[in-house]
Amino acid sequence: MHPTPRSQTVLDNIHNRTWAILVARAILGLIFFMAGVWKVFTLGPIEHARRLFVQPYSVTFLPAWSLWATGTVIPWVELVAGAFVFLGLRTRPALLALGSVLVIVTFGHLLLEPLYQFHTHVIPRTALLLFLLTMPASDDRLSLDYWLARRRLREKRTDSI
Repeated sequence: MHPTPRSQTVLDNIHNRTWAILVARAILGLIFFMAGVWKVFTLGPIEHARRLFVQPYSVTFLPAWSLWATGTVIPWVELVAGAFVFLGLRTRPALLALGSVLVIVTFGHLLLEPLYQFHTHVIPRTALLLFLLTMPASDDRLSLDYWLARRRLREKRTDSI
């Protein structure tokens, strides 16, 4: 077997990272997007807030207005940010928005049940999200962010000529 030149190994790693990012982005984006679709278009944001926020958390110290506000906004955040992550559009802000949802969900579950089992819901989503946040944006080459950045760079070069 012939040794592989170092430059070829670096290119292979970038290529593999690109595919890994795409798969993780697609899975995480779909998880949140489809949850958002169901919560917005089937359940409805008001019913989502009533059923999953206001009713269960009315016994806590949280004010009712905050439960209504959070419960009606989260479905839209999941819908829009999930779609953005899936497409690779404004990926970092979308990931931060979804990370905020995960923090809120974690707080809520722990408030009602201090030993809540996170391994089925929160941990897999958090693992994908953290993986994506730690990957260099420049390796997300199969995304709209990357394509748009390259397009802007080409336009800038053409304008300067």
